[in-house]
Amino acid sequence: MAKQSSIQKNLNRKNIVSKFKNRRHALKKKIMQKNLSMEERFKLQSKLNDLPRDSANTRVRNRCELTGRTRGTYRKFGLSRIKLRELSMAGLLPGVVKSSW
Repeated sequence: MAKQSSIQKNLNRKNIVSKFKNRRHALKKKIMQKNLSMEERFKLQSKLNDLPRDSANTRVRNRCELTGRTRGTYRKFGLSRIKLRELSMAGLLPGVVKSSW
């Protein structure tokens, strides 16, 4: 089980990302326009830099929903490989069966 503080910090980051998502996307879109001068682009870039650091989506870590484990997490299920195996073997994940060939 991961530390509760790191799990909570990641949840706070998710909230901040969703809060600033539209503003961040609009600024990035304007910066990428070719018809703007370099000075205008630099001003927009500084506005983007003024946003909170945790508002960037890359700061969010994929974690297991049950244990908080960061490594070996499957995005499709939101579970770590260990919990995915336990739950699938118990038949608690619909449609997931052990592979055999």
